[in-house]
Amino acid sequence: MSYLVLARKYRPQTFDQVIEQGHVTRTLGNAISSNRVAHAVLFSGPRGTGKTTVARILAKAMNCKAGPHPAPCNECRSCREITLGNAVDVFEIDGASNNSVDQIRELRDHIKYMPAHSSYKIYIIDEVHMLSMQAFNALLKTLEEPPPHVMFIFATTEPQKIPITILSRCQRHDFRRISLKSIISHMTTVCQEEQFQIPEESLVLIAREATGSMRDALSLLDQVLSYFKDAVSHDQVLDILGVLDRKYVFDLCDTILQGDVGAILNTLDDCYNRGHDLKKLYEDVLEHFRNLLIVKIGQNIEKLVDLPAGEIDQMVAQTDGISALALNQILDDLFREEASIRLATDPKLALEMAIIRMNQMKPALPIDVLIDKLDLLREEIYSQPSSEVPALKPSEKPAIPDAGPQTNDQDLDSVPGQRQPEPEQLPVTADPASDLEATWRQLYEIIGKENPSLGASLANCRLKQVSVDAIEIEVFDNGFTLNMLEREKNKAILKKNCMTHFGAEKNVVLTTSAESETESPKKKSQNEQHLKQKALRHPLVADAIEIFNGKLIDVKLR
Repeated sequence: MSYLVLARKYRPQTFDQVIEQGHVTRTLGNAISSNRVAHAVLFSGPRGTGKTTVARILAKAMNCKAGPHPAPCNECRSCREITLGNAVDVFEIDGASNNSVDQIRELRDHIKYMPAHSSYKIYIIDEVHMLSMQAFNALLKTLEEPPPHVMFIFATTEPQKIPITILSRCQRHDFRRISLKSIISHMTTVCQEEQFQIPEESLVLIAREATGSMRDALSLLDQVLSYFKDAVSHDQVLDILGVLDRKYVFDLCDTILQGDVGAILNTLDDCYNRGHDLKKLYEDVLEHFRNLLIVKIGQNIEKLVDLPAGEIDQMVAQTDGISALALNQILDDLFREEASIRLATDPKLALEMAIIRMNQMKPALPIDVLIDKLDLLREEIYSQPSSEVPALKPSEKPAIPDAGPQTNDQDLDSVPGQRQPEPEQLPVTADPASDLEATWRQLYEIIGKENPSLGASLANCRLKQVSVDAIEIEVFDNGFTLNMLEREKNKAILKKNCMTHFGAEKNVVLTTSAESETESPKKKSQNEQHLKQKALRHPLVADAIEIFNGKLIDVKLR
């Protein structure tokens, strides 16, 4: 067959012609110039990035008549034979079909013979990871100390499958995926050489489908060139390759951002009727939202998003008015559904269900907005008139007011940067002992504004007695509140506010209520159930469950 496919016809013949693998070609060129070439070299990396091509160029550079030289002449007998693939001193072996220990033994027996007319006898083993473990073991000693006229060049796409004993005997070079821009530029040059006209957006589409592989890109381009003679339109390229137009991806993502479920289902149905792979469509949508999030963040866009400048501009316009948090939530929902759609027997139904579930979820609020709402709620609770604070009687067990959740050791007003209110001094009752309830309400309001967590604990107490040098506070609780109030930090706050209110220093005496000590188990259980129901009905708990899509497991009373 006289026709050469584009991938072979335009294969690089020197290190300078290799695209985007300069870190490998420069190292090899310098090694040849300084006569420091390793006897065993391993090339690893994705498919179609130039591993076998560089191996052939290295073989030509080592066996060139003018060499070893980093720039082979491509005119001598050795260079021509390697280019045509019929060199007697360069053996290209397929590791998948020559993977047995007997074939490696045969190779080992032929190594001792000198090359026919070249400087080195070179063995290029492609997909070397396909060799069996016995074959690798048979190669170990020869690979470590080969004859001076022998050189091994290995190529693989899966270096993790190669035993470490082999890797340690090779000089490894990792190839990288080729960027979209370089693939488009090379295909443009090829089309000019072939005198073929193709739209730039079609070249972008082909380059995206190649996913960093130059060989895949040239194979797709060869398919398009074989169908038409001189020119082709973008719609014809879509029909030939059966590839989904990027317009569908942008339209589908627009409808997802707008929350229009009807339009989303209509777009999916159009793609399905055109015969497109919906699993591939889902991968494109997932990648598109990832790119949208990177564009919205606005850092290292050109490095992290390998797309033409025109598509990046469209993404900037698409994310206008959309927060990064909303994009991140959509991306997270899509990623969580990826496995179910990839493994689904009916991907259309699975994709529709995933989209509907995603649109039923309310967008999350930023954490700073939640904090502001909690602060407003706390201010609203403690801005109620003092008359709404329940007056406690000795025979009554006080109910816990909706003062928000209690904290353990850290007070809410101790947050750095938050200004603490000055102690408020209310009019002092003429005889505090004669009106204990009014005095307690005043103290409760002052301490509740200054220290909300301590105020929540004092809601379970009452003022029992006021003397010249002390006040007695009776605690209605199972012991937790008493432990909180007996801490030195909280006692100091109580003493400070008593000094401010009464105008004299007084000791704080804490006692437990006899009623709480003799409370029956049945009544205690009823009170606990009442408190649990009250906590479940609290609007703050309901909002937290809805915002974070949470699930209530248990209510614990302290």
